[in-house]
Amino acid sequence: MSNIVIFGATSAIATACAREWIAAGHNLFLVGRSADKLEIMRTDLLARSTQRQTVATATADLNDFSTHEALYAQAAQALGAPDIVLVAHGSLPDQKACEASVELTMQEIRTNALSVISLTTLAANLFEPRREGTIAVIGSVAGDRGRQSNYVYGAAKGMVDIFLQGLRNRMAKASVTVLTIKPGFVDTPMTAHIPTKGALWATPGQIGQGIIQAVKRKRNVVYLPWFWRIIMLIIKSIPEAIFKKLSL
Repeated sequence: MSNIVIFGATSAIATACAREWIAAGHNLFLVGRSADKLEIMRTDLLARSTQRQTVATATADLNDFSTHEALYAQAAQALGAPDIVLVAHGSLPDQKACEASVELTMQEIRTNALSVISLTTLAANLFEPRREGTIAVIGSVAGDRGRQSNYVYGAAKGMVDIFLQGLRNRMAKASVTVLTIKPGFVDTPMTAHIPTKGALWATPGQIGQGIIQAVKRKRNVVYLPWFWRIIMLIIKSIPEAIFKKLSL
């Protein structure tokens, strides 16, 4: 039985992971913005759990970095020392609106990158002395190469990717796993405004199952579904002179 902390717990992918973990007999500490959504999720998970399991919640704005340390303390009080931390929160910004507003761009960078860096730094500092634990972060294939259609989002995810590479190297000496999860297109409420969805799209359940397996196998980086690794290798191989003309 592991103690698992999920930040951004009410997101579609995080919910899928939570259901898989509760079915496997683990304890959960769920952090999200909406107390109502957290309570609905908690009730659902308790109905799927045994009496030996714990499901606890905390409401927080993760852009307020001053709360992060206290959230880990709450998790430890509710469950015991965490074994796995999943960082799953984020936002999909309006690229055009960000282009017109430095303030909005910085806000999106704060949400999608800086808050993640804060949470994972604290997780690493908890796990390093224990010489065990897993830090898993949902990034995106968008962070692999900047594209004009979403470069603010991509830049934030790219920042997280590079940060986690360095953190992974640091944590290797302490046998702590640092997993970067790179989903492609996922049909979630965050992407509901995109009208046409085809063969490249996955469900939150499919991504959740991939995350659970990657955590079990102590992977470093995983593309979900798997074929996105090939797609991104192709995209990254396109020369810049050609790439900038593709209007991607």
